[in-house]
Amino acid sequence: MAELREADAAQLHQEDVDIKRADGGDATSAGDQAAEPTAKHEAAADNDAKPSTTTTERHVSIQTKLEGLEMLVDLNGAGRKSCPLCPEEKFKACYSHKLRRHLQNLHWKVYVEFEGQRMCICHLPCRNLKPSLSGDQASGRHVAHYHCVVCSVTIARKTDMISHLKRHVNKGETEASYSVSSDVPFEEPAAPSGQAYEIMKELGTNVQLLPNHTTPQKSDTYFNRKMKTNRQLVFCSLAVLAEERNPLECLDAFGATGIMGLQWAKHLRNAVKVTITDISDTCVKMIRENCELNHIRVDGGSRGPRGPDGAGGEVEGVPIATVEVAKMDANVIMHLRPFDYIHLDPFGTAVNYLDGAFRNVRNLGIISVTSTDTGSLYAKSPNVTLRHYGCHIVRTEYYKELAARMVVASVARAAARCNKGIEVLLAVALEHFVLVVVRVLRGPSQADESAKKLRKLVHCQWCEERVFLKQGNMVDDTLPCNCHGSLPGKTAVQLGLLWSGPLFNTGFLRRMLSAAVQHSMDDIQPLVKSLICESECTTLKSLVHGPSALTNQVECGVVIKTLQSGEESGPDQSGKRKTGEESGNVVKKLKSDASLEHPPFYYSIHRHSIRGMNMPKLNKFLQYLTEAGFRVSRTHFDPTGVRTDATLEQFKSVLTKYSVPTYTNATATATQTSVSTEKTV
Repeated sequence: MAELREADAAQLHQEDVDIKRADGGDATSAGDQAAEPTAKHEAAADNDAKPSTTTTERHVSIQTKLEGLEMLVDLNGAGRKSCPLCPEEKFKACYSHKLRRHLQNLHWKVYVEFEGQRMCICHLPCRNLKPSLSGDQASGRHVAHYHCVVCSVTIARKTDMISHLKRHVNKGETEASYSVSSDVPFEEPAAPSGQAYEIMKELGTNVQLLPNHTTPQKSDTYFNRKMKTNRQLVFCSLAVLAEERNPLECLDAFGATGIMGLQWAKHLRNAVKVTITDISDTCVKMIRENCELNHIRVDGGSRGPRGPDGAGGEVEGVPIATVEVAKMDANVIMHLRPFDYIHLDPFGTAVNYLDGAFRNVRNLGIISVTSTDTGSLYAKSPNVTLRHYGCHIVRTEYYKELAARMVVASVARAAARCNKGIEVLLAVALEHFVLVVVRVLRGPSQADESAKKLRKLVHCQWCEERVFLKQGNMVDDTLPCNCHGSLPGKTAVQLGLLWSGPLFNTGFLRRMLSAAVQHSMDDIQPLVKSLICESECTTLKSLVHGPSALTNQVECGVVIKTLQSGEESGPDQSGKRKTGEESGNVVKKLKSDASLEHPPFYYSIHRHSIRGMNMPKLNKFLQYLTEAGFRVSRTHFDPTGVRTDATLEQFKSVLTKYSVPTYTNATATATQTSVSTEKTV
């Protein structure tokens, strides 16, 4: 009986669909049904970014030009015509010249623009009636609104629509995202029958996603649009390493959809040999299909690449790159094979994979670690922090840099267990992740040098002054503040172990900026520029992108020569240190100049503001600190943070000197009022 009921329901649903198609008229003409597959994908790209089993057309209020809005009505014809975006009771039919002014002044003049599409205001009954004052729905009125070009939602206010579009941009949901059904001619569709795919394009790379890709608990093929900045930073670091020696053997240990490894292979081509691994069968199948979608040959496969329309690649039968896809645990493949570049991006903490990463990584190779367990890194779960990282921390004003130094300390300890040292090239802590990029230096002496930079941090819980603890010092005598003497009890706590060395390498960041410019990564260029200024602790810095500034860089005492210097790569591409007079045999580690390294941590200008005083503008305050003789720069960790070598007492003294009392303006106004009153009398 249940099967008969299901059959009857399916038959009724099919009849309803046929009736709707018959009523649609020209919408389902024979010409549309005979369209090519490429046209289907172009039409799908114009739909909403959210996957849907039904295809909805774009609303008539969304146009690219004013002529498109005027074409909705035949303005050249005679007689009265109605507005296509207003109901008859709001705007009565009129002649062409008046209707043209109406479309220009009412609908087009207040549009909201997004990626070349202009969303005009609409007065049609697309929304529910707004109730009247008496609460009667029938006697209410329709509200003017906008139709979102991404998700087709209706929003009344223009400012609310602009904020809504910004949220789409932050999530990575743009018009480049489009939905296609599972009947696209792939040989092995990953989605079940009838389930919709979502194809997303990022940095020229297409990947197909399942509808629940944003929920890691429900999907193996997890994809986070907010990690676009992370993926671009990792790509630039790999591009810099590819300039030093190639071909590189690089590993994307947690492939998921495979977008990161596909971007490496598609843009760096023969300079890299990409290996993408994942432990999930669904992910491995999805990665193979995404390789075919981007015309990339899977290593070991005999089939030619096929696109979504069944056609060949850019040159038929010739793939643009080759990628090795393997179903294997990350620790297993890192123990079995050596790599020049390893990227670790698990769901949560990466401490379980650090030992395997340092086991077989080649000398002068790079390891990038992305940690997304912000709850434990940002001191929201101190017990989890102690369990994973072996550190005791508290919530501070500089908690993001504290998290970055904690991850670097875990990386340094894992490297030291394998008789390797590290040099930190980049450490970024943003809202959703902490990214650390380090260069690996072989040898027990390098491991000892890195281990010496792991220290305890003494933090005052009252004024938030902090200083790294040196061996043999008492806690209360270390802090420059006088809180322990003026307040009862102990105010200082020990945090760590933490990394006390620098978090940035200026030469590496400059080459990353050059790679970002070369590959048109406009989103991260401001971030990399701010990192360069932060690494040298300066506010004014001329950024040179030419090859003359990028040929020779000294990183951790090792001279790194890129392939741009005109020299052909020799037998030193295997990852071992260069031998010969050019590099001075094994170049001895240079003594670190403390004046060139950026000062650790930063102060928040809002945290240390004086009550009853108006602070100067942040840029003005940086200028005042510079005039006082201190090194100063802004920091990406906190938009209100100031990185300086001044102590907290000196920082507060400069802030107090240039702050203005809040009652000054009120007193001056009252004085002027009294003077004017006396003159009137």
